[in-house]
Amino acid sequence: MNVSHASVHPVEEAPTTEGGGADQNVNAPRVRMKDIQGMPGTAGGLSLRVSQFVFAAAALSIMASTSDFPSVTAFCYLVAAAGLQAMWSFSLAITDVYALLVRRSLQNYRIVSLFTIGDGVTSTLTFAAACASAGITILIDNDLGNCSQNHCVQFETATGMAFICWFTTVPSFLLNFWSLASR
Repeated sequence: MNVSHASVHPVEEAPTTEGGGADQNVNAPRVRMKDIQGMPGTAGGLSLRVSQFVFAAAALSIMASTSDFPSVTAFCYLVAAAGLQAMWSFSLAITDVYALLVRRSLQNYRIVSLFTIGDGVTSTLTFAAACASAGITILIDNDLGNCSQNHCVQFETATGMAFICWFTTVPSFLLNFWSLASR
């Protein structure tokens, strides 16, 4: 029986049990035990990566469009974390597109380890930057009442985009970590 192993191998067509030819399995879906939607090399994983990239790029561009973000360290940290998250998600989205196009499984131990560590680091940085920016935004808006002189709407929007980016990064990390732990 031809099955895909837990490494980077082409997905092969499963043999039929009815004794018929290969024509009977042409439209049958290809299902592998380890491919849960959201993991690397799946359509769900690609959609998570694209959404991570979109929200990180939105947070980066909104925060960088304000003229006074460099004066606050937390906002600079948000720009750096969102930029790193956008580059990481974009590169993994390209990897997912490649794996889907050539029908390769990305369940190699080293690849999944790299993805897990990268997702863990970038999600932690993004969450910390979003929390720091939220704290400064609340300080400026509620405590100082200084929103008329600052870009509070842009700060709040960029912080919200960073939190949404983190919410889309956590499932990727958890699925990759679960895949490593279940070996």
